[in-house]
Amino acid sequence: MRRLALLPVVVALAGCGPAPPPPVAPDRLPAAHGLPAALGLPAMQIPSENPITPAKVALGRKLFLDRRLSPNGTMSCAMCHVPEQGFTAHELATPVGIGGRSVRRNAPTVLNVAWQQRLFHDGREVSLEDQVWGPLLAANEMGNPSIGYVLERIAALEDYRGLFEAAFDGHRPSAARLGAALASYERTLVAGDSRFDRWRFGGEASALSEVEKAGFELFAGKGRCTACHRVDARDALFTDHGFHNTGIGWRRTFGTPERTAVELAPGVYAELDRRTMESFSEPPAKDVGRYEITLDPKDRWAYKTPSLRNVALTAPYMHDGSLRSLEAVVEFYDRGGIDNPDKSALVAPLGLSAPERAALVAFLRTLTGSGVAALAADARGVAPAAAR
Repeated sequence: MRRLALLPVVVALAGCGPAPPPPVAPDRLPAAHGLPAALGLPAMQIPSENPITPAKVALGRKLFLDRRLSPNGTMSCAMCHVPEQGFTAHELATPVGIGGRSVRRNAPTVLNVAWQQRLFHDGREVSLEDQVWGPLLAANEMGNPSIGYVLERIAALEDYRGLFEAAFDGHRPSAARLGAALASYERTLVAGDSRFDRWRFGGEASALSEVEKAGFELFAGKGRCTACHRVDARDALFTDHGFHNTGIGWRRTFGTPERTAVELAPGVYAELDRRTMESFSEPPAKDVGRYEITLDPKDRWAYKTPSLRNVALTAPYMHDGSLRSLEAVVEFYDRGGIDNPDKSALVAPLGLSAPERAALVAFLRTLTGSGVAALAADARGVAPAAAR
């Protein structure tokens, strides 16, 4: 455990007890539940064995927010995937889990997660129904010792009495049903209909400014961004679902920075030299990316291409959260990433001017979906402000 992580977790959890999330009526579904798909997104593929129902979604939402699913009542899915922060976490490059333990990788957003073909930065899971047990059982995330422990804990909570039975035709909690409920809720986190979508797919010419349109031309042209972040004729997921080595993972393995910016409070940083950091903090855990799953040498330090939808809401960036702004991301790719023997051939210097980099960032900010605030409000069990 890196002691550096203890201060932020104390601040983050101050005043947080094991109270359950507010109740939600079982017939309540967010308006944007993916049926039909939002503008700019393809039709959602829902497993036939787990159709979305209001009762499952209400149960999954309750589970997503419930800190009692961790042994000490402090951690929930929403502690790392904060609804008000684009369903990720802004304060730290990588989140902290139970007991202040450091997590190796940045928390990806779960907005539009229904369209992800593989889950986690290394792609080790392919099903939302199965994915949840990774963080529930990870010693540095939610810290549960076993599946049975989680199920017994839920069965002992009075406010879950009858909820699984109502959602699953009279059946009691099980590992598969818990995963199915959480997956059903996560599939409702649909955030399309961005300004870009209204311009590109909706024919609304005034939805983007001239600078933003120029940014898209750079994105699809000189910037070569669409090589990995695909835009198709009728929709755009902004990912190729592939894995690429940009050099960041390689650098963390072989290069220790001379100075590190440590966030003391939101937006307040102190620059510490390497010797000072080593005096009180363990080095970052080793991470070779997709190779850990495939054991194929060509996958060393390769990580999944994230979707760029809602990217303006989901800082910090990259699998390790090492880039804090969209400007830093664009500058990183403009330089051609970080050279190493296994770097993707798709990552090369771009030669963008300062106005071109600014236009590219302006375009990326047009990818924010129209319903994100409503999804965050629904997660907390309150009506959106416009409906009050």
